[in-house]
Amino acid sequence: MVQEKGTISINTENIFPIIKKFLYSDHEIFLRELVSNAVDATQKLKRLASLGHYSKDAGDLRVKIAVDKEARTITVSDSGIGMTAEEVKKYINQIAFSGATEFMEKFKEAKDANEIIGRFGLGFYSAFMVAEKVEIQTLSYQDGAEPARWICDGSTSFEITEGNRTERGTDVVLYINAESEEFLEEHRISDILNKYAKFLPVPVQFGTKKESVEDGQDAEGKTKYKTIDADNIINNTNPVWTKAPAELKDEDYLDFYRELYPFSEEPLFWIHLNVDYPFNLTGVLYFPKLKNDFEIQKNKIKLFSRQVFITDEVKDIVPEFLMLLHGVIDSPDIPLNVSRSFLQADSNVKKINSYISRKVADKLQELFKKDRKAYEEKWNDIGLFVKFGAISDEKFYEKAKEFVLFTNTDKEHFTLEEYNARVKDFQTDKNGSLVYLYTVDAENQHSYVQAAHKKGYDVLVMNSPIDTHFIHHLEMKLEKTSLKRVDADVLDKLIVKEDVVQHALTEDEAKKLKEVFEKAINNPLMKVEIESQHEEGLPVTITMEEWMRRMKDMSKMGGGMNFYGSMPDTYKVAVNANHKVVTKLLQAEEGKQIAMAKQAFDLALLAQGMLKGADLTAFVERSVEVI
Repeated sequence: MVQEKGTISINTENIFPIIKKFLYSDHEIFLRELVSNAVDATQKLKRLASLGHYSKDAGDLRVKIAVDKEARTITVSDSGIGMTAEEVKKYINQIAFSGATEFMEKFKEAKDANEIIGRFGLGFYSAFMVAEKVEIQTLSYQDGAEPARWICDGSTSFEITEGNRTERGTDVVLYINAESEEFLEEHRISDILNKYAKFLPVPVQFGTKKESVEDGQDAEGKTKYKTIDADNIINNTNPVWTKAPAELKDEDYLDFYRELYPFSEEPLFWIHLNVDYPFNLTGVLYFPKLKNDFEIQKNKIKLFSRQVFITDEVKDIVPEFLMLLHGVIDSPDIPLNVSRSFLQADSNVKKINSYISRKVADKLQELFKKDRKAYEEKWNDIGLFVKFGAISDEKFYEKAKEFVLFTNTDKEHFTLEEYNARVKDFQTDKNGSLVYLYTVDAENQHSYVQAAHKKGYDVLVMNSPIDTHFIHHLEMKLEKTSLKRVDADVLDKLIVKEDVVQHALTEDEAKKLKEVFEKAINNPLMKVEIESQHEEGLPVTITMEEWMRRMKDMSKMGGGMNFYGSMPDTYKVAVNANHKVVTKLLQAEEGKQIAMAKQAFDLALLAQGMLKGADLTAFVERSVEVI
């Protein structure tokens, strides 16, 4: 072979400084790129063999990565198709873009390293982020091919000479620069391979190199290499998402989940994705147990392209509400080197987003119809997720209407249609509007719930972190329907019927009663109102208006309602003018009236879980005296 020297055809002297400087923050991806190239070369050989274009024994097709700390090298080796000297010139020297002007123009727009590498086929050249010199030793699979050696020191000059490889395939040797010594540490390379190469379709072996008498150079100046010490295959070449669902048992899916998320609680169920039109996509999405906990780690879905890990920031590919899921998505139709800005502009991404949302809705619907009891048992874990989806995705809501469940204080579950049928005869007000009553804490609001039950009303439990938003969403979607918290007002005002009870107090008596309670309470944030209620109700009820409570709840969740969040809590103190206690209070001596009003007010605070500290102690002592 004739020795050749030359200049890489990139039409600019600035390419290597750009690669080194611009890509610095993402420099670990050099290993992903080189290993991916080695896997591609191996798979091409397999393909040629399957088509009958390569009849020799393929032999050991594993990709090998070795670190030699003493020689300051990282070597990536494969037994793939290899290259001739002409192919080295074509694929390595002529970088895949037309010229400096176009490159520099597009480079200005690039947002991160992944994008620039992805656009210009610079995967191999990412090696120069960490290496001061890169050497290729390669031998093509073609009959009669001669080994070739290419070497470049990071300038635009290269050298091609006869190589020393005796078996088909390619070695890429990186001579690590002073700033990148971290990559000579075995644990660092191991971490990168575990991240990017864990599920590659070709076995990947990683080990250190042991000393060998052949180390160094032979008499003809050809480099000799140390041998890999460990037979350590670091990847699973056939993960579950690459197999047909019919081949898999539940235990296979669970084993894979444990491989992805060691020490996690087992998932509730999963969806196997498999589509080849209008785009290619495979994957498995798992439903974790959420338990009403909204503060969960979201980036648990891993994006792959042909089994190469790309990112776990999948917000553009997966609808936001599905970010609560765990699992894997693999699509060759997503550019291999994904950057977020690139993803948003890709039409396949939008199609994939819609497809995944639809598949998840179909799976939930199927589970609900197939085994409703089992679905209801899982509702505590998946309810948050389904409601989040209904709020944030219109198409999902249209399907979710059939499987979103409402749970009442008796722990009975209803679909939207079923619940509507259950309460419409009793909970429709005088204007024909339906009122759903709900509680966020059935235990602390027990007296309010009981009062509703006495009137034949049903009460829902709405205690998930996003129920304030879900309630608001329902009211926008449902005609002539509102949701009111059971302690937002006295019952007769929550569901206003025609038969309003009138009280028998004179104007003076009502005025006097109000003054007594205001004096006993002595708190401007507690607004006293004298109301007509049924005599079997409570003498005093403390409520906060529905709209005010919702604004405050939304502000706690960062819903842009900070104005309401900073306002002090104000309450209405509804005094039941028809209650026997009120009649007795008005008949009592003036000195006792304040004490009775205070006791009745404290009972109302107690019913709301609002009586605490010194006030609670004083109430208990007062109660003992009364006894």
